[in-house]
Amino acid sequence: MEEPMASERNQILNHKRLQGLETWLKATNTKLTQVNGQRKYGGPPDVWDGPTPAAHSEVFISQIPREVYEDVLIPLFSSVGPLWEFRLMMNFSGQNRGFAYAKYSSSEVAAHAIHLLHGHMVEPGFFLSVQCSMEKRHLCIGNLPAATRKENLLQVMCALVDGVKKVSLKPGPGIDEVSAIVAFTSHYTASMAKKILVEVFKRQFALTLSVKWQSSESSSNYEPLPPHKTAKSLASPWKMLPRLLLNAPRTSVSPPCLAQAPSTPPGFCRAVGETAAPPCSPSLEQLVAASPTMLLQRLCEATRLGQPLYEMYYSHVGRDRFLYFTYTVRVPGITVPFRGLVMVLPGHTATSTLEKAQQAVALQVLQRVQCNQSTPTLMRKLVNMLEPRFW
Repeated sequence: MEEPMASERNQILNHKRLQGLETWLKATNTKLTQVNGQRKYGGPPDVWDGPTPAAHSEVFISQIPREVYEDVLIPLFSSVGPLWEFRLMMNFSGQNRGFAYAKYSSSEVAAHAIHLLHGHMVEPGFFLSVQCSMEKRHLCIGNLPAATRKENLLQVMCALVDGVKKVSLKPGPGIDEVSAIVAFTSHYTASMAKKILVEVFKRQFALTLSVKWQSSESSSNYEPLPPHKTAKSLASPWKMLPRLLLNAPRTSVSPPCLAQAPSTPPGFCRAVGETAAPPCSPSLEQLVAASPTMLLQRLCEATRLGQPLYEMYYSHVGRDRFLYFTYTVRVPGITVPFRGLVMVLPGHTATSTLEKAQQAVALQVLQRVQCNQSTPTLMRKLVNMLEPRFW
């Protein structure tokens, strides 16, 4: 007697479609690899003789019918140009999850694929959505002890996971903690690391870490835009954003200080540095990296100008999916308010999007302080202490 789960699976799957896939794989000698919820072709394929694709060479494909497989999708997307890699997301039933990624030789070919195939009718009544993939390659690892050393953490990460390119540290979120921003060579290696790092650190070092994407520009929860919508219609979900008046920034708090290392498991201490970092105040570099809003607030406090007051209004969304906000920032000790326009990519929620916009506003105000003659001299001098590369 067939087990209930297997019986249910057989009822879900279209065996005619699966047979078509098997026939195509044999006829074309195409190899697919199943890895952690996705089925991958290439990366690169055996016939590839060009360089590894640069950034922005990948497209995100969604609204795929659940019973459409690589025998339809790979030839379709190969018609634009040779595929370096194609990844179809799969669930346990054997159906696809409705989205995939296709990587080409260059960003120009990827853009051409978007132009040709966005809105393509793959089956009667089913239209594909094809957009530029964000290809996130950075993870934020939180709750690391303050004694963590960048060079040693890089060695640990390279030993644990593949594709680690660079590690940088920033203070917080806790007083006795630091966070690491880890850059990977590809989105794939970053996503594989994200799946295992929490468990590996817990098992090997008895540390409970948080691991999340550093950027919210794209995510697995991203809901794609429907095909062939105009810029005006794209803005409709964001019309619900309140015309929020941010009359006061968050309450001033002391920035994270890398003072004392908490009780840290010996294994991790040996791996990343046995001694705690000496007491220190956060540098301007750390403040800029952590929060331009906090930096602006601290500068205003240091020069006795008063708390900056933010007025931010949602304006529109561009064809590039950036959201535009107008702003006015008033600092009581400065006669002329700062006004302008910033653009950010949408976050997971309206609140996170507004937070991103406020950080962008604060950074722009800091930049304008340098050349605003109505700004007190002391504040301009403090801002000029920042290295030009931050601007």
